[in-house]
Amino acid sequence: MPLPILPKTPSFRLDGKRALVTGAGRGLGMAMAVALAEAGACVTLVARTASEISGVAHALMARGDHADTLVLDVCDVHAAAAALAARPAYDILINNAGTNRPKPFPEVTADDYRAVMDLNVEAPFRFTQIVTDRLRAEQRRGVVLMISSQMGHVGAANRALYCASKHAIEGMTKALAVELGPHGIRVNSIAPTFFETPLTRPYFDDPAFKAAVLSKIKLGRLGQVEDIMGAVIFLASDAAAMITGTSLLVDGGWTAE
Repeated sequence: MPLPILPKTPSFRLDGKRALVTGAGRGLGMAMAVALAEAGACVTLVARTASEISGVAHALMARGDHADTLVLDVCDVHAAAAALAARPAYDILINNAGTNRPKPFPEVTADDYRAVMDLNVEAPFRFTQIVTDRLRAEQRRGVVLMISSQMGHVGAANRALYCASKHAIEGMTKALAVELGPHGIRVNSIAPTFFETPLTRPYFDDPAFKAAVLSKIKLGRLGQVEDIMGAVIFLASDAAAMITGTSLLVDGGWTAE
């Protein structure tokens, strides 16, 4: 009896791919840039401050990975378009840069609203336009990953504005997957829970806040940056070639109930 022809597991490698990561100088952004570089991608780290990304890029190159930097305010659409026009097309875009201004709903100001929505919603919208317009023009396939949040799936006190921005990202992800799918461009989101990063660490100095958070995370611990690295590689690679328009929750079970 002849042996069956066995399927071959799609590759998780990203060799030859060019990846762009916004907000890549620290925390989740840095971890995702490192993961992409480890998988073989040539990674461009984007941040407003050169010192935040130069050290990471040098550390990656010192170990033989491919990395460079782009100092840019992602909210400056014209500067972003000009900078990316001068570079080869990117196969992978990680829209990670974001912010939060948690406070009671009645206290949210117009400045709060504009700051959060500009960075969390308009910037990834425009960045995705720039990157995918180039991919479509060159008839290239690509991957867009939106870094959302569990707060894009649920609500929480003192986070009406942040939840609004992340729910918008989830809707954007689905709509772009529908529109860009025929061009071979996949669009997904990753929705993390509370991770321990330089941005969030001060919040956890409040024991009551930390206890409240941990009571919702079924795995009983805060996320560490390493916990998001595999999710990024999976969704960016051919291993997820049939996945688009969905959200991968890296939330320790927060939204399971």
